[in-house]
Amino acid sequence: MIAGYSLFIYFDAALLGYLLGSIPFGLVLTRMAGLGDVRSIGSGSIGATNVLRTGNKGLALATLLLDGGKGALAVIAVKAYFPDATILALVAGTAAVVGHNFPVWLKFKGGKGVATTFGLMLVAAPLVGVAACATWLVVALIFRISSLSALVALALAPVYAWALGRPEEASAFAVLGALGWIRHAANIGRLLRGEEPRIGAKK
Repeated sequence: MIAGYSLFIYFDAALLGYLLGSIPFGLVLTRMAGLGDVRSIGSGSIGATNVLRTGNKGLALATLLLDGGKGALAVIAVKAYFPDATILALVAGTAAVVGHNFPVWLKFKGGKGVATTFGLMLVAAPLVGVAACATWLVVALIFRISSLSALVALALAPVYAWALGRPEEASAFAVLGALGWIRHAANIGRLLRGEEPRIGAKK
C-alpha cells in the first residue's frame, strides 16, 4: 500500500501513462504529411523542435500540442477516478514522459519529453506549469535556442513548485528535470561548444 492505494493501482496508472506517452505523434504526423522520417534530420528526435526543422510550422505546433496533451491526459485520467490522489496522478504523468522518451514501438528511442513534461505540469500544478512555460518562452526569445530554454525551465520548475508550497510536485518535477537534462546531454555538449542550432533552423 502507498498513500492508501495498492501497488496494482500504481502499476495501472504507470502503464496507462506510459502507453499514452509512447504515441510518437511527431513521427506519425510527418509521415502522414509526406515528409519522411523526422528521425533522419536534425537531432533525430521525434519532438516538436525537430519537426520544426522540416519547415512545416503547422506540424510542429500540432506535435507540440499533442505531445503536451499526452502528459496532461495521463494526469486528468487518473484524477477523474481518484480526485485526491496527487501522487498517483504524478506517477501517471511521469510515466507518460518516460513513454515519450523511450517508446516501445520505436525500440525505446524517442524524444526528450519537454512538451510532455510541461503538459503534465499545467494540469498537476497549473501555476508551476505556467511559470515553467513562461521561463521557456523568455529564454527562447532572448537566445533563440530551444534546448537552453528547456534546460532552464526544467531546472526552475521544482523551485517554483517548492516556493508555491507543492512539495510532492516539486519532488516529481525534480526527477523529471534530471531526466530532461540527461536526455539533453548531446545538446549540452553543443551548447558548451557554441554549436547548438537556433530555433527554426533546418538541417
